[in-house]
Amino acid sequence: MAKKTENIIKVRDLQKSYGDNHVIKGVDLDVKRNQVMVIIGPSGSGKSTFLRMLNHLEEPTGGNINIDGHDLNSKETDINKVREKIGMVFQHFNLFNNLNVIDNLTLAPRELGLMSQEEAEKKARQYLKRVGLSDKAEVKVDSLSGGQKQRVAIARSLVMNPDVMLFDEPTSALDPEMVGDVLGVMKDVAKEGMTMLVVTHEMGFAKEVADHVLFFDQGHIIEQGTPEQIFDHPQHKRTQDFLSKVL
Repeated sequence: MAKKTENIIKVRDLQKSYGDNHVIKGVDLDVKRNQVMVIIGPSGSGKSTFLRMLNHLEEPTGGNINIDGHDLNSKETDINKVREKIGMVFQHFNLFNNLNVIDNLTLAPRELGLMSQEEAEKKARQYLKRVGLSDKAEVKVDSLSGGQKQRVAIARSLVMNPDVMLFDEPTSALDPEMVGDVLGVMKDVAKEGMTMLVVTHEMGFAKEVADHVLFFDQGHIIEQGTPEQIFDHPQHKRTQDFLSKVL
């Protein structure tokens, strides 16, 4: 059994290349248990690629990722087992449109043998209530708005009892009036002590909810610190230029 440590994620010298395109260039990072870390930076800076590598949706070209004591490079590590404890919420929801909402939430825990149908359904209804969608349990996913789909996607991740939640630009595909509902759910999840890494362009959310902010640019972490340090007193010229355009 892997020993639980204060740092739930440790990343060392992480690299990712697609052919000659070097996207992630030697990233080092420690994420503490219960920390809410928000990753900001220009489009194409490697933020989403970095997040996807933590869930092994992208394989690193070099370096090391350790999640809750599990070395993802080790042949001994069952990546799928580690992945069961990492929730991921995508920009475009990644729901099964042909299934109804409750089946979207119960499919993974049932298929993986983690819960009975009855347990999974009970839990799914609890989380739908938490995200304000109790009345949508039986409806088909493709009849929902974008904001509702994203809240279903968050509930689906939470049903799996994750230790870490990864959010990859969860509001960027939504109409502006739906963004607040999704951010509200994410704030509630953060308040309950979930370890979260969030790639987002929502600077207000970053200021309000993050314990720690990373500024990514051209495959590097250029600057990191508390929201106050990054937003009110950025040290690096690149960070200053970026924030002057988005704030």
